[in-house]
Amino acid sequence: MVDKQQHQILDAMGIQVWELRHSIISPIEQPGCIDTSDPEVEAKVEVRATPPAIAKLDWQDLQQTVAGCQACELHSTRTQTVFGVGDQGADWLFVGEAPGAEEDRRGEPFVGRAGQLLNAMLFALNLKREQVYIANVLKCRPPANRDPAGKEVQHCEPYLLRQVELIQPRIIVALGRFAAQSLLKTTDPISRLRGRSHQYADTGIPLVVSYHPAYLLRSPIDKKKAWADLCLAQSLLGALS
Repeated sequence: MVDKQQHQILDAMGIQVWELRHSIISPIEQPGCIDTSDPEVEAKVEVRATPPAIAKLDWQDLQQTVAGCQACELHSTRTQTVFGVGDQGADWLFVGEAPGAEEDRRGEPFVGRAGQLLNAMLFALNLKREQVYIANVLKCRPPANRDPAGKEVQHCEPYLLRQVELIQPRIIVALGRFAAQSLLKTTDPISRLRGRSHQYADTGIPLVVSYHPAYLLRSPIDKKKAWADLCLAQSLLGALS
């Protein structure tokens, strides 16, 4: 349950207060969630392999490799790479699209207003930022916060794949269209990807697609849908226990 202090914090941020009636919410208990027992709900994704050189890297070596990466032109405009943050053995992995200006400056994903909203979403799940892992598809900021280019995603993808291998999360939440399309290898719009369970590659890890917090700041009416996505992710994780 959300206590009085949590209500006050979320209300001060102008964020709709979301409450969990149980630590694990079943699809029937929470409107808008999907019954994951339906075999048609799950969509599998093609198998992908991390390049051999990257597949052998541990956390420290992987982070150093990302920091020195010059595989695409983004290295010439970045302040620094944005590797990821959180618990390296977390159950939850949240994947965004690309760093923004503040992330580029501080070297940490989701630290601006969108990051505050993500923190509130985690708070509503009774999770702290330190208990999950947060990363982006791109490790460098595209100039002027433009959309990621196909070649940039292709060059950065092996780093994210290795992060997934090292974390071994129990649930992945893709935040935004580019994160969803990159992880699921699809061109489908986010409206077709939301509301159901996917499977990440051949790992058996369930993956849920939701809106990017930056989009929710522009379109707060969709926060209710975002909560349904988190509810679905929570129920999928609970089903694995």
